[in-house]
Amino acid sequence: MESLQVSSTLIEIFWKVKTIFCCLFLIGHILNSSAQKSVRLIVRGDDMGFSHSGNEALIKCSKQGIQTCIEIIVPSPWFPEAIKLLKENPTIDVGIHLALTSEWDNIKYRPLTTCPSLVNADGYFFPFIYPNKNYVGQSLSENEWKINEVEKEFRAQIEMAKKHIPNISHWSGHMGCDRLSPEINAMVKKLALEYAIDIDTEALGVKYVSYQGPKELLAEKISSFSAMLDQLKPGETFLFVDHPGLDTPELRAIYHIGYENVAVDRQGVTDLLTTTQIKELIKTKKIELVSYADLKKK
Repeated sequence: MESLQVSSTLIEIFWKVKTIFCCLFLIGHILNSSAQKSVRLIVRGDDMGFSHSGNEALIKCSKQGIQTCIEIIVPSPWFPEAIKLLKENPTIDVGIHLALTSEWDNIKYRPLTTCPSLVNADGYFFPFIYPNKNYVGQSLSENEWKINEVEKEFRAQIEMAKKHIPNISHWSGHMGCDRLSPEINAMVKKLALEYAIDIDTEALGVKYVSYQGPKELLAEKISSFSAMLDQLKPGETFLFVDHPGLDTPELRAIYHIGYENVAVDRQGVTDLLTTTQIKELIKTKKIELVSYADLKKK
């Protein structure tokens, strides 16, 4: 009888030990798996086509820096050169930056289509999407735009982009033009699906991140970008967006009221995205640089 009780006790102890061991193994496996997951970061450079300086800087940031994709504005003045540069660098991930605005004072964009409700008296896109105190009455939202004209223009921009850049993988909205109304947002989604350039970053859990601190000077950009990298969590995907450029006479002549230091600011972005310090930091932190095309593959 005592032998049976001892045997029963030993069996009970065995199962308890086994249960504890299995739990510890499972916890260790979960923690190890979590530790092995890397931070995934998309570094997007916007506004290709708005200037020669911007075109050169964007290519530089892709070839020599951490930038993983470029957004191109089809009705922009330097679009033909942008096409040439992208054809020379076919591995760069490209997105179409749908545009309904022409924000700079000294250069202007016109639509590809006839769309009277989307342009000012001179036939240019309005400077802004939403009201701006320095340009009263000159935003699209302050005027009676027509959604059928927006769709016609967006469709023309997409088709022009795909005609010259077949590897277009996705789209984005310049200055938030796709968020002007729920109707426009739904229409853009429809077009994106139709032209196979839809990547639902929100559904994929991609989180937008920006500088954590001041960003006027290059040193501030580097410090604030580094601080942002420190906050990224393993196993998640993040999106950082900025606008590379070069401090040239051309870019010094491009500005609008409220943003006059365009050349210096965008040169700082180029320097940030190509500096050895940031590249080494990303390597040390084992951050995986990915593109929209990478998301699409998955």
